This record gives sequence, C-alpha cells and structure tokens, in this order.
Amino acid sequence: MKAVCLLSGGMDSTTLAYTAKDMGYDILALHVNYGQRTEKKELECAKKIADRLGALEFIEINLDYFTKFGASSLTDFSIPVEKGALGRVEQPNTYVPFRNGNLIAIAASFCEAKGGDAVFIGVQSGDHTGYPDCTPEFISAMQNVINIGTQTEKKIQLLTPFVRMNKTEILQEGLRLHVPYEDTWSCYSENEESCGVCSSCLSRLKAFADLGMEDPIAYKKKE
Repeated sequence: MKAVCLLSGGMDSTTLAYTAKDMGYDILALHVNYGQRTEKKELECAKKIADRLGALEFIEINLDYFTKFGASSLTDFSIPVEKGALGRVEQPNTYVPFRNGNLIAIAASFCEAKGGDAVFIGVQSGDHTGYPDCTPEFISAMQNVINIGTQTEKKIQLLTPFVRMNKTEILQEGLRLHVPYEDTWSCYSENEESCGVCSSCLSRLKAFADLGMEDPIAYKKKE
C-alpha cells in the first residue's frame, strides 16, 4: 500500500507519517512551501523525517500565490503573528484561507498519479475552532470531491486519524512510535529558536508538560 502524507515537518504531520508507516503504508512524502514565515525550517525538518521513514519519494511544491493573497500572519509579513492563547480562538490571524483545500487537492493528484491508496493529513481537534478546513465536516466533503473527481479503480481514502484527538493524545501516540520530535518544528514565526509564545508553540509545550516531559527543541521563551 502507498500513501501520500502531507508532511510539513511539524509535530502532528510527523506523527501522522509514522502512524501511516505503522499501518503498513509506504510513504510518498509531500511538502508544501506556501510562503510561510518558517518555510526554511519546515522544509529542513520534513526532509529529515522523510529520510528517516525511508519515503519512496519526497516531493516539494511551491505555492507562492498565498503570499499574494495575504490575509494571514503566516504569509503576510505586515501582519504580526499574534500571541497565543490556549483554548478556543474564534478567528486566529494565523488561518490561511482555504489552505487545506489546496493541499488536499494537490495530494489527491499526486496519489492518483502514483497509483496510491490514501492521502493522510494531520488535522486535529484543537484546530476545529478557527480553522474551518480542519473540521470533520470539511474532511468528509473533500473525500466526496476526491471520489467524484478521480479516475481510479480503487477509491483513494482521505485519512485523518487525529481529527478527534488533542495534541497530548497525538504526542502519546508518537512516543509509542518513537517519533524523533527533536527533528520537528511547530513555531509560526521563528526559524532558529522557537518563539514559545505563539499558539502553536503553546499547544506543543502543553502537550509535553501534560506528560511530564521536556520538549527537545530550543525555545527563546517558555510560557
């Protein structure tokens, strides 16, 4: 079995790729640069993880049009990345308009071209509020789009094992699979030391703290 794994180099997508491997899939790694602030670091981490997993292929795609659209602090550098807050944030300025719709479409094309069986994307429960393209409803709709829009003898499955799991539960699964979290990156703003204050850093730090562990990556500040 072959699966396209959307591999950002982050904590969730890396754990997801290890989960896909554990499920018996050979990995077709797909990494997308979309003009995000931490593009350089994410690519570096994604390559390391793909290599560790023995991926059949590592494809890097550039979607610089997101920087032209703007409206997100990740792709428009005139918008500061907001300080994070644990819990429900209705409209985070880190939301990239319909990003996952774009990513899933590209992954489905890659999967169909390679005769693959599945596409994995690491959406999780903490993203349901504020990120509409991470919800179970959105994933279900995109599965329907893939079913209608592809010419395959076998159905391409859109798999989201973490869609109802939180960050701590994902970390627990990753520890079971010996995921090398020292080679992952979650920060929204920095490429050298994680800022420690954006929402992605906070949720990552909380997951490690919940399990009584120290995050293996470096931080400028921890809150």
